[in-house]
Amino acid sequence: MKILFFGTASISKTYLKELYKNNHEIFIVTMTDKPALRGQKLTPPAVKVYALENNIKFIQSEKFTSDVIEIIKTFNADAGVVVAYGKLIPKTVFNLPKHRTFNIHFSLLPKYRGAAPAQHALCNGETETGVTAFYIEEDLDTGNIIVQEKLDIAVKDNAETLFNKLAPLGISVMNKTLDLFKADSVNAAAQAGEPSFAPIFRKEAGLVNWHKSANEIYNQFRGLYLWPGIYSIVSKGKLTGKRIKFIDIELFEKTSENKDLGVLYSIEKNRGFTVSCSVGKILVTKVKPENKPVMSAWAFIQGGQLSINNKF
Repeated sequence: MKILFFGTASISKTYLKELYKNNHEIFIVTMTDKPALRGQKLTPPAVKVYALENNIKFIQSEKFTSDVIEIIKTFNADAGVVVAYGKLIPKTVFNLPKHRTFNIHFSLLPKYRGAAPAQHALCNGETETGVTAFYIEEDLDTGNIIVQEKLDIAVKDNAETLFNKLAPLGISVMNKTLDLFKADSVNAAAQAGEPSFAPIFRKEAGLVNWHKSANEIYNQFRGLYLWPGIYSIVSKGKLTGKRIKFIDIELFEKTSENKDLGVLYSIEKNRGFTVSCSVGKILVTKVKPENKPVMSAWAFIQGGQLSINNKF
């Protein structure tokens, strides 16, 4: 098939590789090179790098101008595939392919419409998610569902491990959708149920609220594991005013009700330290102190930087 592929984020490359492996003829639409990392050096999207390596035609543009649309038209695509493209696609473009354009979305729509569905599912303690292939429409993530498959979320899954599970499931969903197109046997259904939303997180979302339970804080850690991570500010102790990022945490216990919140409750030998939450306690095992490298929480404690009854 002739596939018009829209993708920018690094996860998009995984799907592009699958399409290329399956000998589809591909034309890529991706975003322009962007400054990255501390040096702010212009860095191309991963799909562009892959396209150059494999001699796949592509176009980069921030806007769908009339010239860009004409170039896309000349490809005469059979189907459009969108994976983490990062921008709304106008109707004049998504309706161009013979079988229209579908998106691979990492949730069971209509739950978690938006840019960060897997992260929000983890933050909310969901035990199930999945992948949905749906027709692109003008409104965000509202189109009819073509294929939808479920996936269990393990208690210890974080954003990284969950994405590693969702990626192959998403490839399967994409291939099944394209097979339906080839056979002209699509039976898309309207999304049913109350929608929920998953906007992109801001850096401030990582600040821990100790009025929440240990379970809620652990879920926050799981969802924000890749970015921005979770952190707290020391409010009582030697490091008062300093920010400490919690690189790795565990649930220490889930039932005790605590009046003193955010207090360093105990030091666990060779493991780290516990902090009291409204209900339960978390065990911090790895930290990144302000302006210092990542280290084990036990080594940090051994350095005398925190002690029992210090408070976040």
